Amino acid sequence: MNKILITGAAGGIAADVINNIKEKYYIYLTVHTAKQLKRINKIYKNNKNIHCFKLDITNKKDLKKIEKLDIDILINNAAVGIGGSIAELDINKVKENFEVNVFSNFLLTQKVLKNMIKKGKGKIIFISSIAGIMPINFLGVYSATKASINKLAYTLHNELKYINKNIKVVIIQPGMYKTGFNQVMLNNKYDWMEKQSYFKNDINKIMYKENLLFDNFERKKLNSITKTIIKVIEKNNPKLIYRAPLSQTIFSKFHEFFFQ
Repeated sequence: MNKILITGAAGGIAADVINNIKEKYYIYLTVHTAKQLKRINKIYKNNKNIHCFKLDITNKKDLKKIEKLDIDILINNAAVGIGGSIAELDINKVKENFEVNVFSNFLLTQKVLKNMIKKGKGKIIFISSIAGIMPINFLGVYSATKASINKLAYTLHNELKYINKNIKVVIIQPGMYKTGFNQVMLNNKYDWMEKQSYFKNDINKIMYKENLLFDNFERKKLNSITKTIIKVIEKNNPKLIYRAPLSQTIFSKFHEFFFQ
């Protein structure tokens, strides 16, 4: 039974994937906080194939927990989204978003890769975002972290071919799905923008455009992205990049062709 480590698995897409594969794989299900762990332990307490533990990927002590684990498939899913204009966003917030989404994910990947290289096989899956291809106004920093993941993972994919072609690197770029993550990311910028911002007088206009975009494009059903991730998990020779849902994939390809 192959062993999978999934980060940021407290809910949303990760939870849907886990519920569909928990009988076929041994899963190290990790969450960010002790509160999340308590809740998750209750949900999966009767499943022998799931081991839950707290893993803050920005915490070096937490990262030591995975050094002795035998992991066949790593799914880098942990992420945060910090909103605000690049013109005024606190640089510490920018650093925080890159620390979680980029630097810590790749540090974790390096640690897991050590054993995969020894074994001569493994699979690294990065959960990126279509936002990394089509950046969204006032979510530019988040979009930039996902664009960074795309480029770093693409390079890692090519570099590992020199060592062992049986170690696969895959980038999955979900479109807009209604998991609650987007709403947190959209709303957290208004805590400070309403008090002091270059865009203070335009907040209602910005909110309207955001709501229009997400209300029209967010998918309530997760089945298309869940099936895509499971396909990558199960496939022996996956391709480098996968996207879902289909409609947003087509639009992203159009955007790539004309704007990049």
